[in-house]
Amino acid sequence: MDNYPPQPVTFVRGEGSRLWDVDGKAYLDFLGGLAVTSLGHAHPAVAGAVADQARTLWHVCNLFGTTVGPEVAETLDRLLGGGGKIFFANSGAEANECAIKLARKWAGPGRYAVVGTYGSFHGRTLAALAATGQPAKHEPFQPLPEGFRHVALGDIDAMDAAVDPKVVAAVLVEPVQGEGGVNVAPKGWLGEVRRLCDERDVLLMLDEVQTGLGRTGEWFGFQHEGVRPDVVTLAKALGNGMPIGACWARDEVAAAFVPGDHGTTFGGQPLAAAAARATLAVMEAEDVPARARRAGARLTEGLTALPGVASVRGRGLLLAAELVDRPAKDVAGAALAAGLVINAVTPTAIRLAPSLLVTDDEIDEALAVLEEILS
Repeated sequence: MDNYPPQPVTFVRGEGSRLWDVDGKAYLDFLGGLAVTSLGHAHPAVAGAVADQARTLWHVCNLFGTTVGPEVAETLDRLLGGGGKIFFANSGAEANECAIKLARKWAGPGRYAVVGTYGSFHGRTLAALAATGQPAKHEPFQPLPEGFRHVALGDIDAMDAAVDPKVVAAVLVEPVQGEGGVNVAPKGWLGEVRRLCDERDVLLMLDEVQTGLGRTGEWFGFQHEGVRPDVVTLAKALGNGMPIGACWARDEVAAAFVPGDHGTTFGGQPLAAAAARATLAVMEAEDVPARARRAGARLTEGLTALPGVASVRGRGLLLAAELVDRPAKDVAGAALAAGLVINAVTPTAIRLAPSLLVTDDEIDEALAVLEEILS
């Protein structure tokens, strides 16, 4: 179907931060499949784990137990601070659907509303789309599910007015808005939202689909603000390209679900879980948050010095460069022609989300390509 514009390149192979197209041309990947391949393409540990699992057990339904998924759940719970439970899904949108249903079940009859922010992105299924704070994306699919309201990112007064404890079950926000333009909320705002939720017995749910697992320089984006969420959703980097998502919730919140409330055919199946287990093991061994902090600082400094860059925003290795008088699509297109994969995250800004294992030489190579284009 014509969901996507014509695709300018067809890739056939990847290794680390490199991709090769059907003609054998090499590219430096600084988009990472939209922050998915955080260990780079075809990482040997993940590839080996998937191959071994494929020879062992691919799938059984969730009427029965397997061994790999629970191990992944234990690791995620530990990284998130403990005291929670995991539901495995196949994508970020499905993880957010789980979170929305869980919030409504937990809050009980009459409390169904979810408050988000304008510019957010939570997925393209109907409820996740309704939670997304981009009205232009809503119009073709009206009527959307009811109960979603939005305020400006960083506006605590508007959030205060929107969180009516009589009808609101949860607040759902991204620590850094990814698809909305790599927008970082003002320092302290997330802590104030946490305070409001505590005062009104409302869940704080954080969409870490793009920011989670080291991308921002901490294991999770919320850790920059020192808050403790009630629900966290994950996907993208979790399987390093294998489709898997997860919804984590504190034990007392997760207890709202009983058998039959929610389910999935493929979520947490052994093949995807094996990829996630191997990915998490490499992430911990490599200390990817520290790598993202250091590499992100180098990339930020280099981008800031480029001609035609007005500013750089984001955290760690999730960055956007705001351009001066150059359409972002034109710059992204020129970069692709020169062998560098990035994208236009807004009409005026390019996004960079390279592998968390990116090297200094690869960063310098990407900056050199952009410097030539922007000059």
